[in-house]
Amino acid sequence: MGLTADRIAEAVSALGKQDSRFADAASRHGLPEPRIREPGYETLLRAIVSQQVSTAAAASIWRKLEAQVGDLHDPARMLLASPEELRAAGLSRMKASYVHSLAGHVLDGSLPLGALPQDDEEAIRLLSSVKGLGRWSAEIYLLFAEGRGDVFPAGDLAVQVQAGRLFLAGERPSEKALRTLAEGWRPHRGTAALFLWHCYNAPPL
Repeated sequence: MGLTADRIAEAVSALGKQDSRFADAASRHGLPEPRIREPGYETLLRAIVSQQVSTAAAASIWRKLEAQVGDLHDPARMLLASPEELRAAGLSRMKASYVHSLAGHVLDGSLPLGALPQDDEEAIRLLSSVKGLGRWSAEIYLLFAEGRGDVFPAGDLAVQVQAGRLFLAGERPSEKALRTLAEGWRPHRGTAALFLWHCYNAPPL
């Protein structure tokens, strides 16, 4: 089950009771919308394709990949595509190696996307074993595709900036410092991140 609107509302309410600054921000900016993604191979493939390119460029590459590879739901088809074919679709040499790595991990069972470990850190370690998927990508997948409500992407710049605004007089914390700060937000750190993104993107009042 993803982070639904009801789950988000309950978690923000709980966070507001722990720290009134959450409640004050919620009264100003309201609640974030759910960001639910379909779990599985295609979502991770899209994450790799979208890295460091615009939304329009990612959509164009995806269409070209479909033309070159065929069914993008099937990792076996991706492994059959040569690096040259993937580059012709718009992927860099490095990203071509990333999508092959993902497909290989899924097919050989070393990345069991239907049965990732329940322990968040173990799941992050498994996802990060794929070339091109770092800790941030793994955390984003677990948060939005699996709805794990306590996964916290402390390395995200916008989360750091907004946490600094709300809790540290505008000083952006390091990833390590933010993880320490967020310990008090368990078991709702995932919703806290979603809420911080929401406030970061909210128009000035």
